[in-house]
Amino acid sequence: MQSVSAQVQLQPCDQEDYNLKDTNPQLGDQRWPNGGAYGGRGWTSGEKFTSTYDLVEQMFYLYVRVVKAKDLPPSSVTGSCDPYVEVKLGNYKGRTRQFERKMNPEWNQVFAFSKERLQSSSLEVFVKDKEMVGRDDYLGRVVFDLNEIPTRVPPDSPLAPQWYRLEDRRGAGKVRGEIMLAVWLGTQADEAFPEAWHSDASSVHGERVFNIRSKVYVSPKLWYLRVNVIEAQDVLPKDRSRLPEVFVKAQIGNQILRTQICPTSTANPLWNEDLVFVTAEPFEEQLLITVEDRVHPSKEEVLGKINLPLNLFEKRLDHHPVHSRWFNVEKYSFGVLEADRRKELKFSSRIHLRVCLEGGYHVLDESAMYISDQRPTARQLWKQPVGILEVGILGAKGLLPKKMKDGRGSTDAYCVAKYGQKWVRTRTILDSLNPKFNEQYTWEVYDPCTVITLGVFDNSHLGGGERDKPTGSNGATRDSRIGKVRIRLSTLEAHRIHTHSYPLLVLHPHGVKKMGELQLAVRFTTLSLANMIYIYGHPLLPKMHYLHPFTVNQVDNLRYQAMNIVATRLGRAEPPLRKEVVEYMLDVGSHMWSMRRSKANFFRIFSLLSGMISVGRWFGDVCNWKNSVTSVLVHVLFLILIWYPELILPTLFLYMFLTGMWNYRFRPRYPPHMDTKLSWAEAVNPDELDEEFDTFPSSKPHDVVRMRYDRLRSVAGRVQTIAGDIATQGERFESLLSWRDPRATSLFIVFCLCAAVVLYATPFRVVALLAGLYYLRHPRFRSKLPSIPSNFFKKLPARTDSLL
Repeated sequence: MQSVSAQVQLQPCDQEDYNLKDTNPQLGDQRWPNGGAYGGRGWTSGEKFTSTYDLVEQMFYLYVRVVKAKDLPPSSVTGSCDPYVEVKLGNYKGRTRQFERKMNPEWNQVFAFSKERLQSSSLEVFVKDKEMVGRDDYLGRVVFDLNEIPTRVPPDSPLAPQWYRLEDRRGAGKVRGEIMLAVWLGTQADEAFPEAWHSDASSVHGERVFNIRSKVYVSPKLWYLRVNVIEAQDVLPKDRSRLPEVFVKAQIGNQILRTQICPTSTANPLWNEDLVFVTAEPFEEQLLITVEDRVHPSKEEVLGKINLPLNLFEKRLDHHPVHSRWFNVEKYSFGVLEADRRKELKFSSRIHLRVCLEGGYHVLDESAMYISDQRPTARQLWKQPVGILEVGILGAKGLLPKKMKDGRGSTDAYCVAKYGQKWVRTRTILDSLNPKFNEQYTWEVYDPCTVITLGVFDNSHLGGGERDKPTGSNGATRDSRIGKVRIRLSTLEAHRIHTHSYPLLVLHPHGVKKMGELQLAVRFTTLSLANMIYIYGHPLLPKMHYLHPFTVNQVDNLRYQAMNIVATRLGRAEPPLRKEVVEYMLDVGSHMWSMRRSKANFFRIFSLLSGMISVGRWFGDVCNWKNSVTSVLVHVLFLILIWYPELILPTLFLYMFLTGMWNYRFRPRYPPHMDTKLSWAEAVNPDELDEEFDTFPSSKPHDVVRMRYDRLRSVAGRVQTIAGDIATQGERFESLLSWRDPRATSLFIVFCLCAAVVLYATPFRVVALLAGLYYLRHPRFRSKLPSIPSNFFKKLPARTDSLL
């Protein structure tokens, strides 16, 4: 344990510690211990070898694959054998599972020993017989000299295991029995690495071993289910003396939506309302439709129901309507269908529905500000990828202890990365405040104007901690968050390796705290310049979002439901990606009211307006002749533009081109990161933090205060989002010439230069005429899709990536 460094890290951090730091790791530049090929010997004298893991530091391991054994001697007492294998290297021991009464067992288990922790020059493999009482019987062993072990370098084929005769304890001679083994030296690029038993995790046993392994997860395929409730026929209330006030309730899992009550009390009601749900493949729930009658404001009666499997419905790829269908509604009485009244079911009510699975939408399960994928659900509508994103998760540095082990602070850290539908989880490094992961992952990029999110967590499901284990509302142990990093791909220079150390900042009820640093190596490779130019003019979301858009309330509700489905499905994997991890990565609470965020958005707007105010002051100084030379030059420029109006637009675009070229020298060298000043997290009031960390609904004791408080937070959350959107639009204007997105700025300044030349060669009156006719064109010549300039502008980066 690094208790000294932990005590240092607990001290308050300086502002400089919150900044992004440049690093210089030795990426893929290690020397292989034996030349990188089969037949080499020892850990010394090798040549440089290049592998596909070129964004991480190579970590060397000794791998031992225990395949099987045969012809083992039986016990003299039981007449059988309960064998297991123990692999020993110095003080590290790994053990296979035990078989009962089996003379020819098969294990096929892999053990990995880190080179940095080698404590012996020989490897010993023992075969033992488990005894109920006393010490286990010794059956034999095999000894390997580490200097004689070959090295395997992927993509070489796996090393073939061999049969080895067992020898006695002293090595004096052979004994009965053979064991099949494969022993080789390799790195974390070996395909046996993820499933291997690791020497640095020898304290974890049983089912908990699965919780420390690295895994790749895929989000479930999400669909929007649109239920268009058109009408119903022959709806009869239980009280035949009155006409029913009918509405329809639809339910999938825990999602429940209902139509409005039909305006007219009739037995043949008409609604024509759309109810939209989120569902995931494979479809596990059914669509439950119930027809209900509002007897009075506090009482509703179920008149009938129907269960429909989701596989029954058509998958729609565009805006063309699907065929509607009539369904018979089962009569409902006292909560169940009465078996002795089935004859009455011959005459039943009918309901007219148009139901389809929407394949042309992208199901949002994350905030649109930090979206990592925009592809529609239907795979037939996907375009070709425009780039490749490679991320090397090197490690973390200076983590704060999250729990106590043996009286010392400890952290069992792992990292999760999410981009598109692919989630990755590194293996858990036990009991280390400076863990080294050195794992590399790759994603296909379909739009560079997207964000990859990486989070670091403390694994609380391994046992051994004495206290400080966070628990949820149901008492279950939760993995505690250490910090999060967001990287917008459009801010990365293509074909360059970005190696930086990102601060892990977390906002606590008592203020912002630096929990450590995450060291990454990121490379974004573009495949086609033409496709990249096309993407910048393409809508951010599929066209169905613009042809048939959802309301703001629908988008929020559907995103919440999609997040719950993703968290539930990923929580059923092995090892599970737990709900608290998924919620933190998807920013589930980003739209909740926060005085701190509202201040941050307000000052973002004020920062933009300050530029306009400065221009106004400068113009006032010109009018007041504060600087006579400047005033004379402005007057001369004004007279020239009045005399030659055709120079106005070329001059403006040429000015922006020159400004962009001038700002190229001052372009950002580092990707954006969490900014505590921009987030207004440094000088926040404790009462405001208490309000931000309050539950929703509020936990305030007084009912009236709670109701008003929650109403205020809900309304203020909308205002906060609008304020953030306004600030985002202004910051996108600033990013046109700031080289924050080098590709977008390059495209824009080239456009400015071309526009300056074209507008110079074209009479101004012609340009004005064409522009006027274009903006006054007939609706028949208009498209519902956003224009290319609008699409380009919406994909420009803003400072939202730097907000906590």
